[in-house]
Amino acid sequence: MFVVSAAPLIIATRESRLALWQAHHVQALLRDRGRTVDLLGMTTQGDQILDRTLSKVGGKGLFVKEL
Repeated sequence: MFVVSAAPLIIATRESRLALWQAHHVQALLRDRGRTVDLLGMTTQGDQILDRTLSKVGGKGLFVKEL
């Protein structure tokens, strides 16, 4: 048994098509179980820097660190 909190759950997500699809999918699964879920779209440094490789900007985990 689990207790459903009255406070909404907030899922932070990058705004790429894949990340948004994944976030909406998880949101739907949680809503089916009675949770109130909001999405918070975020743009990271990795999304903004397009003239360098990700390994030179911050490497592995760059996007997740900022979320």
